[in-house]
Amino acid sequence: MLDEKIASMRDEIVQSVQAAVRIKSVEEEPKPGMPFGEGPHQALAHCLELSAALGFRAVNVDNMAGYAEYGAGEEMVAILGHLDVVPEGGGWTYPPYAAEIHEGRIYGRGTSDDKGPVIGALYALKAIKELGLPLKRRIRVIFGLNEETGSKCMAHYLERGEEIPVSGFTPDAEYPIINGEKGIITCQYQRALEPGGSPALISISGGSAANVVPDYAEAVILMPADQIAAIKSKAEKTAGIRAEAAGDTLTVKAFGSSAHGSTPEKGLNAVSLLLLFLGELNLPGEAGAFVDFMNVQIGLDVNGRQLGIYAEDDISGPFTLNLGTIRGDRSSIAIEMNMRYPVTHSLEGFIDIFRRKMALGKMAEVYFRHKKSLYVPPDSEVVKKLQKVYEEKTGDQADLICYGGGTYAKEMPNIVAFGPIFRGRPRVEHRPDEYISIGDLLKNVQIMAAAIYALAT
Repeated sequence: MLDEKIASMRDEIVQSVQAAVRIKSVEEEPKPGMPFGEGPHQALAHCLELSAALGFRAVNVDNMAGYAEYGAGEEMVAILGHLDVVPEGGGWTYPPYAAEIHEGRIYGRGTSDDKGPVIGALYALKAIKELGLPLKRRIRVIFGLNEETGSKCMAHYLERGEEIPVSGFTPDAEYPIINGEKGIITCQYQRALEPGGSPALISISGGSAANVVPDYAEAVILMPADQIAAIKSKAEKTAGIRAEAAGDTLTVKAFGSSAHGSTPEKGLNAVSLLLLFLGELNLPGEAGAFVDFMNVQIGLDVNGRQLGIYAEDDISGPFTLNLGTIRGDRSSIAIEMNMRYPVTHSLEGFIDIFRRKMALGKMAEVYFRHKKSLYVPPDSEVVKKLQKVYEEKTGDQADLICYGGGTYAKEMPNIVAFGPIFRGRPRVEHRPDEYISIGDLLKNVQIMAAAIYALAT
């Protein structure tokens, strides 16, 4: 019954996802009434307007978050999703905010992470509403605006005293069910520089966000003209490196491949490639010391071994480290990193070692954000009900997964991650040509509708 109803909404669902994806909702500088910038604000306004049009009570939570609510009852079940997206980056075949359809796929930033699933949840709720299915609990689809860069939206939701769900899920990971999430650290460190010698580093930049493996980085170097040809030739012989000369400057470019920061081993870090090449140029002074420090302590390592902070467990796997961004000029260089530690470990187990290492490199801490690891017992109500739904809807065994991604499940009690990526499908979030197939989108809506109904009855 639910499946057939959702299938009849196909075109409406697709068009609504396209409309949401066309809003570039990357976090920007705050404006009055827009704490995360204009794009996320527009995305929230759009979804609240859609929620009202679908017949739900639409609530704006101080422009920090919002929700659509349906039903009656003392208890509430929630579906949490986010409307903000990571920057698009380069390498796209199709425009990142056009939501074009090619060969049965909707392409665009946010199609799978997380606008497609969020809009899908609204239509799952619409199907339940239009069929008049009996419910014992109210249902909220909660919209966040700051998941990719700190989850301040959910912190505000809780601080304001908004209702906490008795159970629910966030469709922002993969199937079957994520009942464990690694602890996450996002941090920025900066080193002051002093001018010194030749060649001289004029500027360096790379990466779009701490939780994205950078696919491009570049450095501009001032150097004697008689050395440029040799360095340029060396670059041409180095994989992933190119160099362009202009007068007495050389621009060194590094090309890697992007991936989600939780799985840095699936990408190739362009910032690390660039630093390794610069290490061969013997830059003098503070800039050279910074490059040497980074190559010794991080290099292409994605597990924290070189820093001496590696850990692993049988439940969630190894520690991961992603060098996400670098920005610098003659006066200073700043880096952002994203690190994820196993669910059975703690921050206290390695933070002192990490900070001592950074201090040895004269790296000053600019910010340090930490989210503890999460583990929901297999015998909990939400896990058991979602397992039953998943197995009935897919015929597949609902194994439990612990992984390195971070979702709103860490921010809201009684929530686990559930979908939207099916087993065996490629992970395309945070990458060029992110997409969601229309078939998978509709299947997700059908699964979410069954899950919502199971949790609310």
